[in-house]
Amino acid sequence: MWGVIPAAGRGSRIQPLAFSKELLPVGSRSDAGMDRPCAVSEYLLERLLLGGADKICFVISPGKSDILEYFGDHYSSAQIAYVVQPHATGLCDAVFRAATVAGDREDIVVGLPDTVWFPKSALSALPDAELSFLLFPVERPEFFDAVVLDGDRVTEIQVKRANAASNWIWGAFKMSASGFRDLHRLWRERGCRDEYFGTLVNSYLASGGVGIGIKAGESYVDVGTIHGYRTAMALLASNEEVDHRRSKLRTTSTTDTVTTSTRAFGGGVS
Repeated sequence: MWGVIPAAGRGSRIQPLAFSKELLPVGSRSDAGMDRPCAVSEYLLERLLLGGADKICFVISPGKSDILEYFGDHYSSAQIAYVVQPHATGLCDAVFRAATVAGDREDIVVGLPDTVWFPKSALSALPDAELSFLLFPVERPEFFDAVVLDGDRVTEIQVKRANAASNWIWGAFKMSASGFRDLHRLWRERGCRDEYFGTLVNSYLASGGVGIGIKAGESYVDVGTIHGYRTAMALLASNEEVDHRRSKLRTTSTTDTVTTSTRAFGGGVS
């Protein structure tokens, strides 16, 4: 499965930067036993791999060669390919440009590289469907694409709409090979005029297509603003503390089990 990362945007909300916004240092990660700054897009890469992607396609603008220089040809076990989007003409154009390398015979999963979300493995909850969305609850859905559901079936995507009918937004989505072909074909039939993926999906649903929404997300932050950057740092710190506590509990539990077993069998240390 291909993981597609649209990274051709200008990042105007958080400029000026001396590098692509996708390389903004957010938190840290361990590399060969040493902590180092972590580029924000690495959080998405990690989650795409946990979700089953084994190949990654970055869609970049001509001026974003620093992303290629940073990641090279692989990330962990996944090979990386790059496709150029000459102009930042929207998410639909970026996603479908990935067909240059991904073709139309493999499943596609798409995430946004300037976001941080939890749980890390949430993409694995998405079913093998033509089109499915990973949903997250947010306080201000009007800043995102709100997803309206009937059960788990998507009835409408409300693109950055005031007074949105749902506080669940999509943070990533997955398409089967046939779903990708159908949506790509529909986009071309509509004159490639859809900038937002949500408007294309609404047309897809109106023509008989089916989308599934899965409420497996817990927290979601757009790091494209200073406020979002600060919120992401706090979210990461909070989750690191939770992981640390869980690790201590597992260690304590293991120690207690070993001690109990030793006593039960009359063992000891001399």
